[in-house]
Amino acid sequence: MRVILNVIWLIFGGLYLALGYLLAALICFILIVTIPFGFASLRIASYALWPFGRTIVDKPGTRPGALIGNIIWILLCGIWLAIGHLVSAVAMAITIIGIPLALANLKLIPVSLMPLGKEIVPVDSARTPA
Repeated sequence: MRVILNVIWLIFGGLYLALGYLLAALICFILIVTIPFGFASLRIASYALWPFGRTIVDKPGTRPGALIGNIIWILLCGIWLAIGHLVSAVAMAITIIGIPLALANLKLIPVSLMPLGKEIVPVDSARTPA
């Protein structure tokens, strides 16, 4: 079932959202100082291409730089990517078949706003918080 949902996702919006993340990564790589954001954006682009069967968890340990980095990310790219997910979720929720895809879009909004300090893992190996 995950493969079917991922293929439908890819055809009806996942490719465009992943291209948005690739554009954000390109912008971050050009600005040199924001290269870590570029790598985070590339990770999320792969997640945006094939989201079913994977989930987002917090990386273990404290990351004081992640908060500052996430604030900068929100200002540079995060808000626009989150708006893209929201618009795509509304468009996909129009049909019954699109409802799971809309929920996947909504699941991507938090990581599109604050990607640093997060990890994308398979659902089967997701850690439970201690």
